[in-house]
Amino acid sequence: MVLLLAAMVVMVFGNVVLRYLFDTGIDISEELSRFFFVWLTFIGAVVVGRENAHLGVETLVAKLGDNGRKVCMILSDLFVIICCAVFFWGTWLQAEINATNYAPITEISMLWVYGVGYFTSLGLGLMALFRILRVLTGRISEHELRAFAGDYSDDEAHALRERLE
Repeated sequence: MVLLLAAMVVMVFGNVVLRYLFDTGIDISEELSRFFFVWLTFIGAVVVGRENAHLGVETLVAKLGDNGRKVCMILSDLFVIICCAVFFWGTWLQAEINATNYAPITEISMLWVYGVGYFTSLGLGLMALFRILRVLTGRISEHELRAFAGDYSDDEAHALRERLE
């Protein structure tokens, strides 16, 4: 993500400087920066999913006990898996069309752009599946269960305690 963002900054800033000083620009950098932004967004979604930082309805979940939170966690992860399956299937259905379409300037196959759907759907779906398995086998941590309900108090102390156990 850092490399994509850095490349975007260099390309866009370079084009601004070139247009300001020399009234010209590099067309490839405009197109590539757009493609990098798409990848950055979807990779970011997977990273945020790993950190459990996506939006949630914590007000309701916070009022439930541990068992209620686990049920809500399983249900929400099942919905995530269903959405990821639909996203993967849609990417799969469009793959042949995207593979034969080429970007106008770089002439890169558009599958390289829209193929990020494979990465995102598999990444988020597998994380949700593994979390369901951890809940069902009783290996979900108290810290993660509290964070699912929006309770981030004393995070460092709980994380340290879990590492020591």
